[in-house]
Amino acid sequence: MKFDRLLEIREENNLLQKDVARILNISIGTYAMNEEGHDTITLKNLIQFCDHFNVSIDYIFEFTNTKSYDFINFSFNSSTLSSKLKEIRKKNQYTQVMIGKLLNIDHSVWCRYEQGKTLISTSFLYTFCKNFNISADYLLGRIEE
Repeated sequence: MKFDRLLEIREENNLLQKDVARILNISIGTYAMNEEGHDTITLKNLIQFCDHFNVSIDYIFEFTNTKSYDFINFSFNSSTLSSKLKEIRKKNQYTQVMIGKLLNIDHSVWCRYEQGKTLISTSFLYTFCKNFNISADYLLGRIEE
């Protein structure tokens, strides 16, 4: 999954791929694959990228053209994410099996996301947010609403 705004932000800051790789503490090859869309950036690295450059995940996902929210929480809590995933699923009257079909994953994988046993992948987070018209930053506890 390619997020064009990774490149845009890097270039706005006059950085090379190796500079961003160093910031994220990953190899240049890994970052290059992320930026070029050959491999999806991990959620952990995406959060670190957004924190470093003070941009929202919703901006990276192109859900908004506003780069940053006024009040953003820079501490990530996986239990906040797991409880909000479950809350949104139930609010929309979806079962875990239905979410599994939507994301093309086994419902047991989704169950682990909701229990906080496994961190959701960036591509599944994107798809979930897109389908339910919800902010990724909200789900991650970075903004209040």
